[in-house]
Amino acid sequence: MSKLHIRKGDTVIVIAGADKGKTGKVLKVMVDDNRAIVEGVNMVSKSTKPSAKYPQGGIIKQEAPIHVSNLNHVDPKSGKATRVSIKHEGKNVIRIAKKSGEVIK
Repeated sequence: MSKLHIRKGDTVIVIAGADKGKTGKVLKVMVDDNRAIVEGVNMVSKSTKPSAKYPQGGIIKQEAPIHVSNLNHVDPKSGKATRVSIKHEGKNVIRIAKKSGEVIK
């Protein structure tokens, strides 16, 4: 199992693909597949049968996973794409935006 530069709750921007330029919050990270589900990005239509959750059934829109290589963090200061540097302070790991030097939470 490898580590990824993206975590759940991060704000990311899509840097490649059909949704290039869109930003969103990471809802789920699939480490084994190197993919992430981002809010409002890579929307697909899915046919569903009627159920308790969707009593009407029909076609629903939902987010599909996107490869993490197509995602970059959003700089907290400028709002543009940035790479991340990692700094160790004791047992704590702090992620820092390369462009502005701001801490990414």
